[in-house]
Amino acid sequence: MPSQILVIGSSNTDMVVKANKLPAPGETVIGGTFLMNPGGKGANQAVAAARLVDTSAGGSVTFVAKVGNDIFGRQAISGFEREGINTQYVLTDTDNPSGVALINVDASGENCITVAPGANANLQPTETQSALQSAPPDAFVLLQLEIPLATVEYVIREAAQRGVRVILNPAPAQTLPDDLFPNLYLITPNETEAELLTGIRVTNLATAEQAARKLRDMGVSNVVITLGSKGAYLYSSDNQGQLIETAPVKAIDTTAAGDCFNGALTVALSENQTLPDAVAFACKAASISVTRMGAQASVPYRRELV
Repeated sequence: MPSQILVIGSSNTDMVVKANKLPAPGETVIGGTFLMNPGGKGANQAVAAARLVDTSAGGSVTFVAKVGNDIFGRQAISGFEREGINTQYVLTDTDNPSGVALINVDASGENCITVAPGANANLQPTETQSALQSAPPDAFVLLQLEIPLATVEYVIREAAQRGVRVILNPAPAQTLPDDLFPNLYLITPNETEAELLTGIRVTNLATAEQAARKLRDMGVSNVVITLGSKGAYLYSSDNQGQLIETAPVKAIDTTAAGDCFNGALTVALSENQTLPDAVAFACKAASISVTRMGAQASVPYRRELV
């Protein structure tokens, strides 16, 4: 039976404008398509896990988050429930609005994002306690950095004390306390995040290995550095270092590709797949997501990966 997945993180409403180019500072770009989609790194990863998990085998996904007492928050919760996510621990904040992200996407699929966190910034450490206590010892906890760092630190330490395996997607990039790393089963930075955490600029496989080795030396059990269209670099005590390549595709929107990757990776690990196989599964899911517009809307279903 698959291990339970507990995703703790942010929920936003994404307001997306797709145009030929990204605006430079002070520039207005005319001509584009407007879309409004559910997003937020935590919610994206929870939806990805829910769409890819094998519920017939007993797999399940629980989401812990905080939304505002507004239409965006209510729509978010309804959306999670439609995806089959356990929303018992999605809290409503009566003092702050739901999080919102403003996203510009250019013709090549590259994007720039500004986030107003709202209720996400008010998810307190103790508000995650009940969900953590309900998680069995073989569960996986998946985290990102769009909620308060104090809450992230609390979850990592509490989960580690219970023997629960923690996967940290350190995005958006920020520095982290040194004593957190030994409590992580897996960390999944992209090139930018890996450089911030290690001081090593990741430009090729050699520097990816150097950054991964340093993260291992900092105490993380396993490291996966995502490399966009090149795939992902896996470094672990069992497998040493290897590049897991991804199939070439024509990207139209890279929004939430990393979130799709992390949700898929956690699902595969919850099903006891090996780390190389889990990374390959995640690369395949992410490669499908970049061929579609939107965040959660772009996430594939399990049947599409078979």
